[in-house]
Formats: sequence, C-alpha cells, structure tokens
Amino acid sequence: MTETFQIPYGDHPSQFGVLRMPEFSGRCPVIVTIHGGFWQSKYGLEENTPLDEDLTRRGYATWNIEYRRVGEDGGGWPGTFIDVIDAVNHFIQLEERFQLDLSRVVILGHSAGGHLALWLASRSNKVHMDEIGKTLLIPIRSVISLAGVLDLRRMWEIHEEKGMISPVASFLEGSPQEVFERYRLASPIELLPLKVEQILIHGELDRHVPVELSIEYYHKAIDKGDKVRLVVLQDVEHFMVIDPSSSAWKSVIDSLEKLKEHSC
Repeated sequence: MTETFQIPYGDHPSQFGVLRMPEFSGRCPVIVTIHGGFWQSKYGLEENTPLDEDLTRRGYATWNIEYRRVGEDGGGWPGTFIDVIDAVNHFIQLEERFQLDLSRVVILGHSAGGHLALWLASRSNKVHMDEIGKTLLIPIRSVISLAGVLDLRRMWEIHEEKGMISPVASFLEGSPQEVFERYRLASPIELLPLKVEQILIHGELDRHVPVELSIEYYHKAIDKGDKVRLVVLQDVEHFMVIDPSSSAWKSVIDSLEKLKEHSC
C-alpha cells in the first residue's frame, strides 16, 4: 500500500508538498510534479493527484508541490520562483527519512508548471546574483514539460492578439516592455542552454498553450546544443497529457521508462 504525507517546506499555507511513497522498500527514484493554472491561486495541486497516484503505483516516489500563486500574499514575482526552489531543496531534509534516490530526480510540469519545471532546471548547481538569489541544490536528472508555457514573451503576445488580459503580465507584474528583465530571467527559452535532458510533450489541439511554443523552444534548444526530445501528439488537447486514463498518458510513461533505462 502506498503512503501519503503532506509536508510543509515553509510557513505560508501554500508552501507544502504531498509526498507519495511506493510500496517496495529501498531508495526510490523521485518525480517532482508541478501543476499548472497560469500561476493563479484558483488552481491548486489537486490537479496532479491522479497522475501522482499512477506514478507512485509504478514505483516512483512523487512530490506534488504547491506554491504561492498570483492572488496570494507573496505569489507571482519573485515568490513563486523562490517557492519551487525551496520545495525541491527540501529533499535534503527528507532524503534519509524516506530513502529517496536524489541521483534520479525528474521534474515534471504541466502548462505553467512546465514553465516552472524548465526554469528550475536552469538554476541547478549555479549561483545566481539576480533578484531571486536562490540556488537549486538538488541535481536534476531530466525535465518533462507537458504542454509547457516555454516562452513567456510569446504567450503574452498571443493573449494580446486575442484581446485578452494576459496572466503572464499578472504573474510578472507587467508587459515585456515594462519589465523586460523579468521576462529574460523567467522565460525558459531565454535561458537556453539548460544543460539538462529535456522532453517536451504537447498536443496538436491545445487551445490554452499553442503547440508552437514547444516547437520553437525545441529548435532553439537543439541549436544551443541541449539534449531535448519533442513529442507532438495528434488529436490531443491541453489536459489529456495529464490524464492517466487517456491515450496521451502513454507518451509520458514511455518517456519515463526510457529515462530509467538510460540511468541504469
């Protein structure tokens, strides 16, 4: 029987994670899951519960992290970014108690969580003197982006073209013209090369985050020398990639199995 633990990594009510442990004993590979919702407080980590339960049944420890979002005290810039680093660094305190294999940590994020997953990888074992000022202390084996918002500037433009108020502007507290440096520091496509293995999975029918964001990111990552793979799924929309009952979920599991083979 799998075990579930809700564990705080900070003092704010949204600074916690849900750790699920598989049945067998021994050190477990770990998947950090980061939910989407355009970084807004009305969306929470329960979105990832079904996929975390599925992954735990398959033998992975999962760490489903919540974080301060837009609409909460401290959410957005830079609090959201600080939180996802702190949530993963918290593994240092959990490693021995839960027998976690921190040499095999995969970050898996959906939508806005895909953005945060790749952004996290850019911080791995690097000292940064920017406004965030945080270093990710846990080595990242690989990152899987599911319909990720990988270009914040382009996502802002897409919303503007549709006459919408962009959640990206709410997240970074301004347009690209108003807070240029924040877009540069926060957008994964601006941070390439990441020097971490990346897998991008995106549905062709996605109307929330157009597949072009993953395609354009992929080409730039290849040009920069990163190890990256792109999986474009036909007849798949935004939420199918996180639904364990959908055909799209097989692409996620297949990708994880290939990563496991490479690390053995």
